[in-house]
Amino acid sequence: MRRLLSRLKTIFFTFMAKRKITSYKPPLHVNRKSTFNNKTYLGKNVHFNGMWVGGCGKVEIGDNFHSGRECLMMTQNHNYEGETIPYDSNYICKDILIEDNVWIGNRVIILGGVTIGEGAIIQAGSVVVKDIPKYAIAGGHPAVVFSSRNIEHYLELKTAGRFH
Repeated sequence: MRRLLSRLKTIFFTFMAKRKITSYKPPLHVNRKSTFNNKTYLGKNVHFNGMWVGGCGKVEIGDNFHSGRECLMMTQNHNYEGETIPYDSNYICKDILIEDNVWIGNRVIILGGVTIGEGAIIQAGSVVVKDIPKYAIAGGHPAVVFSSRNIEHYLELKTAGRFH
């Protein structure tokens, strides 16, 4: 019964996401409540476990993406250099690009203007404020690269089509 209820929730959350997302390539899996802006573009085999994508910037996510729970992608910020303090009524919009085969842990925050390279892993609880290179493992506040994948092993799995 529990498994059936979980499957029904996934079907519902995926249906709701498809109504808002600009484009996606099946399969798409939305396992927990997620919210997207109308400038969200998804590759194939994308998995969300609770995501909020907001703001006026574009978000592009490549194939085989997996997110943890309670993640945020914020593509908009207030203009603090405007006509009033602390900020004015204008927004600054910045895009987010996430390449193929990226995995982000629970409660990761990704700010606009960031690119996360292919195969990167972002540690749970991290705040990504600058680009993360391919195959990197990064974490912290702000997220910094502290390790990397075994690139040879990664490429072998990729060539063999071994995706989860």
